Amino acid sequence: MTAHASPELDLPPAIRAMIAGYAWDRDTLGHSDAGVFRLEATDRPRLFLKVEESGGHAELPAEVERLRWLAGQGVACPEVLAFETHAGRDWLLMSAMPGRDLVSAGPLSAEKAIAVMAGALRNLHALDIRSCPFDHRLEHRIADARAHLEAGLVDEEDFDDERMGRTADDVFGDVIALRPSSEDLVVTHGDACLPNFMVDGDRFSGFIDCGRLGVADRCQDLALACWSIHHNLGPQWVDPFLAHYGAPDIDSGKLAYYRLLDEFF
Repeated sequence: MTAHASPELDLPPAIRAMIAGYAWDRDTLGHSDAGVFRLEATDRPRLFLKVEESGGHAELPAEVERLRWLAGQGVACPEVLAFETHAGRDWLLMSAMPGRDLVSAGPLSAEKAIAVMAGALRNLHALDIRSCPFDHRLEHRIADARAHLEAGLVDEEDFDDERMGRTADDVFGDVIALRPSSEDLVVTHGDACLPNFMVDGDRFSGFIDCGRLGVADRCQDLALACWSIHHNLGPQWVDPFLAHYGAPDIDSGKLAYYRLLDEFF
């Protein structure tokens, strides 16, 4: 569909002008609660538009802040071209990253994919946490998880297999009871799954979906990376990924805990 033929979207006038003439295609690969649209036009750069309902639990304002901060650290990520709140929705227009994500990268081998992912995370985790204004330590993330629970935003039908059939309240009890006693803090992506790593050819070209970036235990990223590798590439690639990253002896209990916590986001 084309932008001018999309009456269901009441676009902000400034963004409507910026994307006039672009063809729209909805992106359904990720798990974002926002509507994500890929915009393309002949001889013009590809763009992405994210749309979600405004409100206290909206994630796009946080993503804007994080993309701008991350770009300022010299880390490749989409450029924020416009952000507006209009007609009860938040609208984020971004540049597209070169290449394709690690799930859609076609001929890229599993061995190369895990090496790219590990290298990108090592570099991100090497940033100085003192420079990062986004605090996602457990004290804050557990509070956020409780807020999502109380707002009815936790999808019990989307729980991982080992928790399927349990209530969100019951699972949140595990979040409290199993909380690790220490945190190995780094700047984390927050949703470090294969679709959020872009490659151009066989080289890492940038991070996308950065709305949950912040200072947290490195296991926040390693847990979701390992889960994504297991799901998309096969369980045999998890240990090689951890070896590439440089954490072959990472605490499996912590990895399990951060997967548990992720059920609330």
